[in-house]
Amino acid sequence: MTGTLVNTGAVIVGGTLGSLLGARFPRNIQRTVMQVIGIFTLAMGVRMFLEAGSVLVVLGALIAGGITGELLALESRLESLGERLKKRCGRVPFLARGDFTRGFVTAGLVFCVGPMTVVGSMQDGLRGDPSLLVVKSVLDLFAGMAFAAGMGMGVTFAAIIVLLVQGGLTLGAATLAGVLSGSMTADMTATGGVILLGLGLSLLDISKVRAANMLPGLLFAPALSALAAAL
Repeated sequence: MTGTLVNTGAVIVGGTLGSLLGARFPRNIQRTVMQVIGIFTLAMGVRMFLEAGSVLVVLGALIAGGITGELLALESRLESLGERLKKRCGRVPFLARGDFTRGFVTAGLVFCVGPMTVVGSMQDGLRGDPSLLVVKSVLDLFAGMAFAAGMGMGVTFAAIIVLLVQGGLTLGAATLAGVLSGSMTADMTATGGVILLGLGLSLLDISKVRAANMLPGLLFAPALSALAAAL
């Protein structure tokens, strides 16, 4: 769990520093920062999607995952959690600054859907090697600063999502390592890339994409990839 704890701390530090800096920025600079984040998220999504082993597997995973996510109302549940945290922090104006809920959901998704999350957690859990997650922590530190400059302290509280998701993957690493092949990991990464593309469109206010409801697609992707390989 060392890597996950370091990563969680990096998100807390980055989010807090970004909020302190962002509070000093004029509104036009905050808007530009948000646009940069949106474009960068789109670029990350495209890069991850290009790793797809089978676009049909990715499409099937996203459809199945999207339906599952809608039935479970994942986006609404995450937003509700963000609103509850915001209310608890409301007594301290700095903690509730900016678009708290949006920052909480957005940062949580970006920090947890990439390939470094899965591979790094497996290395940490199986071999006690946190090096990849430490590298990810440095990236998340600066990404957290950029996100928080535009959206506030909700980004800092996204550390809760990082702790739960990466911690769970680390604890379940032995099971995952025995199941996931290279092609399964590639299709899962590509599925995460499409989710990031949807998130980027939302950040740029081009379209409201319920990206969190697509998250179950990350579970369907390796299963469909294995099925396609068997056929």
